[in-house]
Amino acid sequence: MAIVNSYLNFSGNTEEAFNFYKSVFGTEFSALVRFKDGPGGDRIPAEYLDKIMHIAFPVGNGNLLMATDMIESMGQILKTGNNFSLSITPGSEEEALKFFNGLSEGGTIEAPFKKEFWGAYFGMFVDKFGIRWMINYDPNAK
Repeated sequence: MAIVNSYLNFSGNTEEAFNFYKSVFGTEFSALVRFKDGPGGDRIPAEYLDKIMHIAFPVGNGNLLMATDMIESMGQILKTGNNFSLSITPGSEEEALKFFNGLSEGGTIEAPFKKEFWGAYFGMFVDKFGIRWMINYDPNAK
C-alpha cells in the first residue's frame, strides 16, 4: 500500500523552517542531507554547500514531512505552485512504475524513474494538471 507525503521547497531557509516545525511537532529528524554531502557537491556554489538537499521527520503513523532548498544558480526558481510536491512511497517496484507511468502521462517528466545514489528508485514529474509528484521506492526499506 502506498503512502503519500508532503514535500516542501524553500528558497534557502529550509533548515530554519524545519527547526521550527520540529519544535511544534516534538519529533527528531529522520534524515538530513546537505548539498555538500550529495553527489556533485564539488559543483555546488560555496554559498549553497550547507543548504539542505533533503530533510525529513515523521508526523503521525508512517507519514513524513520532507523538504529541500531550491538553488537558483541550478535553475531552481521558487514560486507559488512549485513550493510543494506530493511524494508517494509505493509498496513495490511494480506499483512505483504503475504510479510513475500513469500519473506522468501527458505531463512533464523532470527526473526519469531510475535508481539513485541513496539506493531507492526515484522519479519526479508535473502531471497534466500542474501537480508536482515524486515517486520514491526503496527496496531496502522496512
